[in-house]
Amino acid sequence: MKIGFHDIDCHRASRLSIKLKDASYSVWRILNRALLKKEISQADGQKLFEVTTQADREAIYATADTLRAHANSEYVTFVVNRNINFTNVCYMGCRFCSFAKRKEDAAAEWLTSEQVVSRAHEAWDRGGSEVCLQGGLHPKIKGSYYREIVLAIKKALPDMHIHAFSPFEIWYGAKKSKLSYRDFLCDLRDCGLGSMPGTAAEILDTKVRQELTKNKLSTDQWVEIIRTAHEVGLRTTATIMYGHVDKPEHWAAHIALIRDIQRDMGGFTEFVPLNFVHTDSPLYTQNPDTVRSGPTVHEVDLMHAVSRIMLAGFIDNIQVSWTKLGAERAQQILHRGVNDLGGTLMNESISRAAGSKHGQEITSKEFCDLIRAAGRVPVRRNTIYKTIDVYKDHDPAEHKPLVNRHASDPLAFLKMFPEVAI
Repeated sequence: MKIGFHDIDCHRASRLSIKLKDASYSVWRILNRALLKKEISQADGQKLFEVTTQADREAIYATADTLRAHANSEYVTFVVNRNINFTNVCYMGCRFCSFAKRKEDAAAEWLTSEQVVSRAHEAWDRGGSEVCLQGGLHPKIKGSYYREIVLAIKKALPDMHIHAFSPFEIWYGAKKSKLSYRDFLCDLRDCGLGSMPGTAAEILDTKVRQELTKNKLSTDQWVEIIRTAHEVGLRTTATIMYGHVDKPEHWAAHIALIRDIQRDMGGFTEFVPLNFVHTDSPLYTQNPDTVRSGPTVHEVDLMHAVSRIMLAGFIDNIQVSWTKLGAERAQQILHRGVNDLGGTLMNESISRAAGSKHGQEITSKEFCDLIRAAGRVPVRRNTIYKTIDVYKDHDPAEHKPLVNRHASDPLAFLKMFPEVAI
């Protein structure tokens, strides 16, 4: 079988050939198209998500890994950054969210510009190149707050990249400011905003969004804001949050829509699957009979692999969320088409609020250990995927975790089996 690539190593080509030979004809046909650099339809993407045999799954994983190697070689990237959730007060009532507080709650928090800058300084002193700012939609927040914290960070740290404000926050800030999305985004860009997280996407399907968020930010609004951001020169990530009330048909449609936007705009830097963490989520705790407790193991693997296959040639970077899955599982998924581990984070609040137990930070040195144990080459990048350093024969500067782990170690599994590369 002709697979279309002449620069993959013999071992991978042999493994791929064996896996494809064992697959069903319908799956082989779809994967063969992908390997010949042909676009995979939404319907075919759904078929890949719905496979039931291990032979078909293995063929999908091998294909995704081949496409990953073709696009990214053996490099696995990460960014040194810090999450700053400037407020957890939010009244939007998204049913899946356990992060939001009421302003009178004891745990309610709303940071001043000075506090945000102080945390950004801390990140800079630890080698951070990015701060990621997101927060709840506080009823008392002014539209000007968003520009004020961007200006404050840029005044103190002119070289810090600011990756900030989900489409939901842009919708809210523009509404508060009585500005169009374009004018609001242009002002933030001129103040120093460097890029945006493409969160609040959840599942880009009206019926599903009605169940998750009462469609407060509709699919059309999310798409309009993302397209406008790209038009004014702000690059964004793209995400999917899956494993709750959704199905494979929704996953394939969501990825196809992301691909269509990328075809037109070219502004997405990466695609990030986010598995639903059910533990403390009201969506699940109030509806355990109708809401799933997150995706299955196979669905997590397939989500990353099929994303790589459907987005091949459009979005080259597929990221795994270690905060959602843990370091050990994230390392395994590097063999499912993934080439990026996201950020060191330093602080992480949203996944922890939903019940995730995987920690707040993985340091640069730990990322390098994790990546090398998977047989790959660690690369530090910036927010828009420009290479900062390739750690082939040296290590990054070592820092202690910003938040005390109380003796927990996210890479303990490597020390238990040091000779095994997963």
